[in-house]
Formats: sequence, structure tokens, C-alpha cells
Amino acid sequence: MFVQEEKIFAGKVLKIHICTMDGTEWLEEVTEDTTIEKLKEKCLKQCLHGQLEDPKTLTHHKLIHAATERVLSDTKSVADENLKEKDVLLLIKKRPPPTLPKMGDVSSEEKKKQDNKAPDKDAILKATASLTTRHTDRTVTQHNIRDFQTELRKILVSLIEVAQKLLALNPDAVELFKKANAMLDEDEEDRVDETALQQLTEMGFPESRAIKALRLNHMSVTQAMEWLIEHVDDPSVDAPIPGHDSSGAAGAAAAATAGPSTSSSTEESSRQDELTEIFKRIRRKREFRPDSRAVIALMEMGFDEKEVVDALRVNNNQQDAACEWLLGDRKPSPEDMDKGIDTDSPLFQAILENPVVQLGLTNPKTLLAFEDMLENPLNSTQWMNDPETGPVMLQISRIFQTLNRT
Repeated sequence: MFVQEEKIFAGKVLKIHICTMDGTEWLEEVTEDTTIEKLKEKCLKQCLHGQLEDPKTLTHHKLIHAATERVLSDTKSVADENLKEKDVLLLIKKRPPPTLPKMGDVSSEEKKKQDNKAPDKDAILKATASLTTRHTDRTVTQHNIRDFQTELRKILVSLIEVAQKLLALNPDAVELFKKANAMLDEDEEDRVDETALQQLTEMGFPESRAIKALRLNHMSVTQAMEWLIEHVDDPSVDAPIPGHDSSGAAGAAAAATAGPSTSSSTEESSRQDELTEIFKRIRRKREFRPDSRAVIALMEMGFDEKEVVDALRVNNNQQDAACEWLLGDRKPSPEDMDKGIDTDSPLFQAILENPVVQLGLTNPKTLLAFEDMLENPLNSTQWMNDPETGPVMLQISRIFQTLNRT
């Protein structure tokens, strides 16, 4: 049997689906060794019904693989482009390249860009040199922010005094505060981060000592580890944190329950003493704890330790703000932080007349919240989200904002 040579070496014949932009479709038969340029020429002849009058027509079109959105290369073959049976190709005319602008247009465009360019610092200073310097708005804004922080602290100081007096009148005040104190202990226990504690104990530190270090350093593993290393030879390293020793309360409770009092005044005095002791213990538990790293960093700048602690206390443990306070006018002073608000002021009277605040002041948990926020303002979010203390804080904030605007 005789077979022509070209049939033996010819590539596999494929039927390719061709589509044009005007919606024309047809099947084009090609072999695997056909170049994309030859296929494109056949497609253009099909579209133009015969001859390609303009030789540029071929170079002004391109074939795109529809499935992959790939532009096919003219120099490659059908096999090189990995075309398959019934693949769909799009025949598209190339977009003409953008015409180059004339030299006159270029100059005009550049001039327009220069005109629209933002002025630099020198240009701004030159244009505003004749204007008078005014910083009123910025000063007022900063003053209002500082006033809010200062006034809120003063409000808390005065409300603590009112809450203590109200709760002291309650016959069950001692029992209420014993429960509140126990709740405070539970809160302290809950705040120990188990993961952080495990990291420290795995390093070889005793658990009780690690717990103390974490509490003193706001649950920071790094700072707690540094504290443990610094105090490894300290004979008082295992001493309990002030306020965690229950001996004071036990002694006060024993004194209160030792036996019947001989007179109502003696009983009242004993109850007041016990309440005073509990209040002191609560205050010790919530006392301000400066960030140890901030203390070291600020002391390295040459400031005295007491000054640094005062600065951090006034500025909520924020190192940068504390540094500015130390270098500035040091307002408000630490003494100002302990002063209450004027009890005859419209603001304080409006707060006390609010029913939600009145009810909250009879709740020992509200007093604990005030004490905590007074010494650790960053904990205010926790108390704002608390179902018991949140409504009280919300009302205080609303009253302050309303009166501040008027």
C-alpha cells in the first residue's frame, strides 16, 4: 500500500472553534505543527472572504485562548501553545497604540501638573508669613481632654466618700464588705494568667513567687521574669502582697464577734473600726502599681524614683506622657489627684440626684469599682461592661458630657 510522505509526517489534525467580536463562529482544522501566525492568517481570510489586501492586517490582530485568557504567540505552534480539540479561540483586533502628544501639548500638560502640585513646606511658610499665630483651637481641645480626665478622678474621689458613708449606715455593712472583700480576692485569683504562670514555673520559679510577680507586673511574663531575677536574693521575696494577708480582717472580725458589747455606742464604734479596716485593705489591694520598665527607663534619664512614680500615676502608666509631665509644668500634681470635686457644684449635685447613681452607691461592688478605677484608670472598660457597675458609670459620663457642653 502506497502512502504519501507528507501524510506520514503530518501532525495530528485538530478542530478549533474560532469566534470574532461581531459574533461570527466557525471550526478551523489545523495540524499540531501549524504556527499560530498561519492559523491567524487562515482565520482572517475566512473573515475577509479571501485575500488580505493590507499586509498590516495580520499583525494588527491576535488570537486569545478563551478558557485561560492567554494571548497566543505568533511564532509558536499549535502544539507549543497546548491547544486541544474543540478549544475556543477569540480573534480580536489589537488596540492601536496611544498617539504620542505633540511637544506643545507636553509642555502644557507638565505646566498643568506643576500648577496642581501640592505646595512644599517652604511655600506654605512663605504664603502664611503675614498671618498671626493662633493656637486657640488646639489649646482648648487639649484643655478639655485634661479637664475630663481630672474631673472624672475628682468625681470618683468624692463618690467613694459618699458610698462609704451610705454603706456604713447599713446594719449589714460589715457582712456586705466581707463578701465584697472575698469577691475582690476571687477577682485577683481570676486575673492570674494560667499560660503566663506555666511559662514561669517551667523556667524553675516557684508557683507562689511566680503568681506574685505576675500580679505586680500586670500579667507580663517578661516583666515578671525580670522582677523574679532582680529579687531572687531578696529575703522578703515570698512575703504576700500588701492586702492579700487576711490576718487583719480576721483580727477585726474576731474583735467584732468576741462577745456582746456593753453599750450601743461601743458596738457602733467597733463596727466602724471594722469597716475602716476593711476599707483600708481594699485600698491597699487597689493601690497603684507603676510599670517597672517605665520606671527604669525614666530613672535612667536622671529623674528621681518618687518623681517617676508620681508621673506614671498621674499619666496612667503611659511612659511618654509621664516623660512630658516630668519635663513640663507637672500639672495636675499628685496631690490634685487625691482631691475630690466641689460637693456644691452643679455637676456633683446632678450626679447625686440621678436615681441610677443613688442605687449604685448602695452596692459594695460599685465602691470597689470606683477604688479600682481611681488607682488603675485603664481598668475602666472592665467596669463599664459590668452589668452592675456599667449603668452607674454610663450615667456619670452622660451627666458630665451634658453639663460640659452647656
